[in-house]
Amino acid sequence: MNYAQNKWNIIAALIAALIVGLALCERAGWPFLAAPLEKQLTSWMNRQVRFDVSEPAKLSKSQLNNDANKHNYSKANVFRVTFLGGLTLKTTRLTIAAPAWSSKPYFVDGNNILLKLRYIDIWRAYRGQPLHIKRLQAFKLDSYIERLADGRASWQFSNKPTAQTKRVIFPSFDQLLVTNGLIHIIDVPLKSNIEAKLTLASNSHAIGLPTSSTSTSNTRTSGSLASNFSQLTATATGRFKALPLKIELVSTGALPNNNSNIVNSNKIPVTMTLNATVGRASLQFKGTTEDLMQPSNFAGNFNLSGPSLAAVGDFMGVTLPTTAIFNSNGAIEKQDSMWNIKINQMAIGGSRLNGRFSYDKSLTTPLLKGQLHGKLVITDLGPAFGANADDKKTNKVLPKRPFDLASLRKMNADVAIDMQYLDLKTSFLEPFKPLQAHLTLSNAILTIKNIKTATADGRLTGDMRLDGRGSKALWDANLAWHGVRLERWIKQKRGNGLPPYISGKLNGKATLKGQGKSTSEILASLNGNIRSELNQGAISHLGVEVAGLDVAQSIGVLFKGDDALPIQCAVVDLQAKNGLLMPRVMVVDTTDTTLWVDGSLSLATETLNLRAMALPKDFSPLTIRTPLHVNGSFANPDVTLEKKPVGIKLAAAALLALINPLIAVLPLLDTGDTTQAKQRAAGCKQLMKK
Repeated sequence: MNYAQNKWNIIAALIAALIVGLALCERAGWPFLAAPLEKQLTSWMNRQVRFDVSEPAKLSKSQLNNDANKHNYSKANVFRVTFLGGLTLKTTRLTIAAPAWSSKPYFVDGNNILLKLRYIDIWRAYRGQPLHIKRLQAFKLDSYIERLADGRASWQFSNKPTAQTKRVIFPSFDQLLVTNGLIHIIDVPLKSNIEAKLTLASNSHAIGLPTSSTSTSNTRTSGSLASNFSQLTATATGRFKALPLKIELVSTGALPNNNSNIVNSNKIPVTMTLNATVGRASLQFKGTTEDLMQPSNFAGNFNLSGPSLAAVGDFMGVTLPTTAIFNSNGAIEKQDSMWNIKINQMAIGGSRLNGRFSYDKSLTTPLLKGQLHGKLVITDLGPAFGANADDKKTNKVLPKRPFDLASLRKMNADVAIDMQYLDLKTSFLEPFKPLQAHLTLSNAILTIKNIKTATADGRLTGDMRLDGRGSKALWDANLAWHGVRLERWIKQKRGNGLPPYISGKLNGKATLKGQGKSTSEILASLNGNIRSELNQGAISHLGVEVAGLDVAQSIGVLFKGDDALPIQCAVVDLQAKNGLLMPRVMVVDTTDTTLWVDGSLSLATETLNLRAMALPKDFSPLTIRTPLHVNGSFANPDVTLEKKPVGIKLAAAALLALINPLIAVLPLLDTGDTTQAKQRAAGCKQLMKK
């Protein structure tokens, strides 16, 4: 054997010895590396890491005896570490110190620990990314999870500053099994301080630490899945976003043996019951999940209530309308990023809604799809349009609370609306039923198109759109109505067979645009046109005479009984410009009198400046005909007579009465203004023909 052969034999022997040595050390768990590994992990994580193999775990004697028998725990101190395929650590005690800026005693303190980390995850955590743990088992685990106002967090292990975000990113796990856990969450940006307790009871040996290499070997070769039943109990109390929080979770079911080689062992369903209260919002859930400690996929039934749908949507990252207090129940299923929800009933004030929805979070912009049914009372959605109880204190009628335009950019939506009816929440107007529409939300543009509804034998159609891409919302609407019978739509209670005050078929259309950060701002900038006409109409004879302040004819109608005057023409044509509505034409022409209105109505200042005038076409022996003025605000309108014409007539009558009481009625005689009445009527008829 020459020198070269001896050299290669020696090298081969050394390599073989090295491999055998590494294998033996790997099998033995590198017990002599406890101190060096503490030092290295301390360097990587920028905080002290201790295994404390010299100290017994802080368990009572009875706990040690019972748990050692039940969970295969050893009374002896254990330290094992392996490096093949990642870092695997088994130790009786593990403590990771809190950051230097923290006053807490530690970040993590655990007994009987099994920890598996991938090297890539350790590197990412070192670079400042959230820590990902492949597997963590512990009999006892305490943790303080903190985040300061400047964005520093206890789960960040890099000295490099991290951009502040409102979203809390906790360490993630592929597998987490904790028999007894206590977690303290202190989050300054979210104004949250929560204490959570976890208890996992199991009849299996899944969480135990092997006491010898023999037991380890047996564990590795075991490929069976035991019928391990476990129960997870979790409670959390404290404050979340400054609101009182209380959560109770109980999950009972099959717990897979984590040493099993069965690939889909984590697909065993377990039952889960959850009761959670945050502020005035409350959730009860009962169903099943695939993973006991990380219920990312689940299905079951729920009851959910809260002060507003929008408030609940904020927790889920879903854009929902601001509403009054609601209560709902139904079924829910989540698979990966897809949510499927069936709402059996949702009560919002007097509204009763139901529907089916899906929510896909896997898309770049999440998408909500579904169908909405039920009965809706319009005032229950008042908060969505900015209605606020404080507006009443300022004598303002139009909602001034700003829109949440940012929420329109969080997701897209495609919802078919098919309501049994839409109640306008007034005893004077008949509801719309049914109501159908197609709601879409795309790129912050909310559209309600193909609106189709019916009321009082008539129908209403059109589209509306709200563009929330800019700092101000851009709103436009195109609506049309046809054949709405006024005597039915406007409820008019009259007894003794008297005719309705007004009747006929109402047709019309509205084309409007506006912009602003609230409903009041949009209306204050309104531009467009509203036009409506009445066909086959009739109006109360008594009402016409009273409007014209015709005393004699009013008394006559009262004695003989009211009847309906045919309306020859009735047109309303309003022009909107920068929130100011002015009637280009507002005329009602009958065989007896022509009624017309001029002036303006300001949506910007919520004020009225209207004048109504009756032009009789016949002679009346006793009338004080004068214009009627409507002024004041929307909240406090002021209706008055124009005083000058009335004063002149009454003064003249008083003077003549001094001469002869019989001639005192002469100033109150009215031959009618036939010429002007005919001119108004002719203009009305020309508009009707257009």
